[in-house]
Amino acid sequence: MKKILLLFAAIAMLLSPTYAQINSKKVDSLLSVLFTDKDGPGGAFLIAKAGQPIYQKAFGKANIELGVDMTTQNIFQLGSITKQFTAIAILMLEEQHLLSTQDPISKYIPDYPNGDKITIHHLLTHTSGIKDFTKMKSISQIAQKDLSPKELVDFFKNEPIDFLPGEKFEYNNSGYAVLGYVIELTSKDTYEHFIQKNIFAKAGMTNSRYASDVAIIKKRAYGYQQKNNQYVNKTRISFNIPYASGSLMSTIGDMLKWQTALNKNTLLKASSSKKAFTAYQLNNGTSINYGYGWHISQINGAPSREHGGSVFGFKTMGIYLPQQDIYVIGLSNCDCNSPTQVTRDIAKLVLETFKD
Repeated sequence: MKKILLLFAAIAMLLSPTYAQINSKKVDSLLSVLFTDKDGPGGAFLIAKAGQPIYQKAFGKANIELGVDMTTQNIFQLGSITKQFTAIAILMLEEQHLLSTQDPISKYIPDYPNGDKITIHHLLTHTSGIKDFTKMKSISQIAQKDLSPKELVDFFKNEPIDFLPGEKFEYNNSGYAVLGYVIELTSKDTYEHFIQKNIFAKAGMTNSRYASDVAIIKKRAYGYQQKNNQYVNKTRISFNIPYASGSLMSTIGDMLKWQTALNKNTLLKASSSKKAFTAYQLNNGTSINYGYGWHISQINGAPSREHGGSVFGFKTMGIYLPQQDIYVIGLSNCDCNSPTQVTRDIAKLVLETFKD
């Protein structure tokens, strides 16, 4: 009898207005404009409401050479969505009293130039003024080298600053590389293992990992680029270079687990998580609409938390609407197919479906 009651309760929940069906054909139509070549690279998309998937679909090929169709279980490189995990890791260490976001980075890296004026907060919010190493002409010299975190930081730390800390917002991968190094120095663990043990394992993200081109990764989506109107395998880089700013891999299903873990305070106290989702200000009081690892924005007037990613062969975009508890994630295995705008368009469509 108890099982029957539970079954009826589940059916009633699915039929309730809260779980109204979105128009899948409209979503398909939006995505078909982006993924026009069924024999080319593709992507995987998920829409969730109140933590429950209401749309999941894959497009194109996970491997063009072998003709393998993309599925919703394929694993993609996340690119800069990695920054969310790095930021939460920093807040976890702050809860453990191993660091403070207000600490100067000289406390951990004593020889860092201007390090007594640059705080962890500045790094998290892209307001540090340090040089973004991905924009340096000499980046090609290290792109395929397996540098240690210290060697990576040493590569850019002596570059002239672009502006004084807190004076300006300028998206910066170097800041998150330094944060990864700080995570290692304070936790006495590698960044890769710290994220695996303290985030992926706790959130049940069994299909997420630090990226590798060498390891056998089941259900890997292979990355492609488009050059001279032809698809080619992605340019090889060492994942020690994007490191804590862009080297994690995941699936759309695991990314929903990530969002659920954040919502349920599985990883952090609510007061700590709030720091990640607060839009901060510059020294002059101007809002930068960025928290710790998330852009704090809005879609059709609804508050949103967003971040995209781009790394050779992959582009990604994730959007969470906290008031409506709607999550939309799009992962693509060609940097010729950016899911940024279509993910926002899907979020607008879902908002319209679930509007009061």
